[in-house]
Amino acid sequence: MFHETPKYRNSNFEPLKTPLPTPSEILTPPASPSEDNLHLDGHPTLDRPLFVQFCSNSPTDLLTSARYVAPFCDAVDLNLGCPQGIAKRGKYGAFLQEDWALIRNLISTLHANLSIPVTAKIRILDTKERTLEYAKMVLNAGASIITVHGRQREQKGHNTGLADWTVLRYLRENLPQDTVIFANGNILQHSDVDECLRLTGADAVMSAEGNLYDPSIFAEAPPVGEEGREYWRSKDGKFGGYRMDAAFRRYMDILYKYVLQTEPPTRKALYLPSDPPSIESSADATQEGLSGAATQPPAAAESSAAESSASAATPTSQPVPSKKRKRAEMRTQRANNTQQSSKKTDERMSINLRVVQAHLFHMLRPLVAKHTHVRDALARCKAGDIDAFENVLQLTEAAVRQGLHDYEIGVDDGMPEEKKAVKKDGENGELVAGAESATVTDGEKKLQEAEADVVITTSNEAVLRCRRPWWVMQPYVRPLPEEALQKGAMTLSRKEKERLAKEEENVKETGLQPEGRVEVQTIGNGGGTVVNGEMEESTKPTVEIARDGLVSG
Repeated sequence: MFHETPKYRNSNFEPLKTPLPTPSEILTPPASPSEDNLHLDGHPTLDRPLFVQFCSNSPTDLLTSARYVAPFCDAVDLNLGCPQGIAKRGKYGAFLQEDWALIRNLISTLHANLSIPVTAKIRILDTKERTLEYAKMVLNAGASIITVHGRQREQKGHNTGLADWTVLRYLRENLPQDTVIFANGNILQHSDVDECLRLTGADAVMSAEGNLYDPSIFAEAPPVGEEGREYWRSKDGKFGGYRMDAAFRRYMDILYKYVLQTEPPTRKALYLPSDPPSIESSADATQEGLSGAATQPPAAAESSAAESSASAATPTSQPVPSKKRKRAEMRTQRANNTQQSSKKTDERMSINLRVVQAHLFHMLRPLVAKHTHVRDALARCKAGDIDAFENVLQLTEAAVRQGLHDYEIGVDDGMPEEKKAVKKDGENGELVAGAESATVTDGEKKLQEAEADVVITTSNEAVLRCRRPWWVMQPYVRPLPEEALQKGAMTLSRKEKERLAKEEENVKETGLQPEGRVEVQTIGNGGGTVVNGEMEESTKPTVEIARDGLVSG
């Protein structure tokens, strides 16, 4: 699809302001593009190193597509980890992992015909030994780097569960020491990065969903006392995170500067509760502006701003329009803005503009769950309508301002209700073992549990460790499969139900019990402790008797 469809190609990969060369032009190495023609992807000063990832099941198609991007990136990666239904229907991604001959052909074709390295991302298989053989095959085919996702193909959606770092460590210990391994899975916070590197021995960490929900996941926290206006730290100093309004601003500024090729609008500094009451985070703001924004709820502040704007735009000789008329005028203006934006981007709508709404719903998830007016405004945004997203930013800043103000005066700690419930359960001793130390990283304990076949059935521990106020960037902690089944968010497939029913029938037919293969019987009357003339039950001599069908040797 990439090499066959110019519109798809030019909207998803933008190294130049002009379209990429056609397949016939690829045969001749292109001259170095002028600096004025360089755009986003692979820009020498903005976007390097860059790996470009493809899904494919055709060596010829893969090579043709790779030749488009090779002049503008540092490596081409083959995605062998996608577990989605579309990958199953198209037979690519993780659904190639049974066809080792095809995988070998895909990688070796790129390795033999490209001047840049080839890399591959894989998922673990059903055993660590089989995964090791799989990784060796990928490397021998020509992959310079392998990224290993520590989940199996079936682990997706509500069945995602936990990645198995023990398999990654096994690969590290059994592959040649010069093999470059990137680890993927279980990266929720910045502290998880160093822990993953330490416990798996990997050379680097890749983050997908974690980075989507929290773009600051790779950023270090500033030292205490140097938080500035972008980072928030709790009063007790135990936890913190980058503010949502700060991350949102940075996102918008990147879109303005690099996608739309224009300067971002001038904005006031972000609010801090410590700001003097006579200014609103900037020298030119009035005391009235601060008191109005800091004491009114965000919806009221938005309404006041809209009314002020409408009053300024309406001549004094005319009556103030009704609310119904104002809403109609706003809809008309929004439609006009959308049409103008569509005309500018219709021909070549950048992927960076098409995904903004979906990305913001991930970033702002805790905030929009509480402030539904922000959610509704974001839902109404259209791709390319930068003014609509700017409006959502202003609503977000007002919401965060109110949240920080309420936290400072002790009205609300900003914690989501479900996380408060988890904390309460923990105080009552109802969490899984180890949850009391959830404020520190716990990967080593999880590795030990995995090696000892301990099954973790609750996400409470991760929820406790990752909990933050709704105005702070934070990961989304997925419920584990057992929890999803209990809540009804996931149901067993027909095949899985049939398999479990068959196992239950087999157990009944053989007379075996699921609790074990031996039973304990008391023997004799001696050897125990006599109390008041009777032997205590717990101290009577016992022996383990094998159940039916069990033999030794």
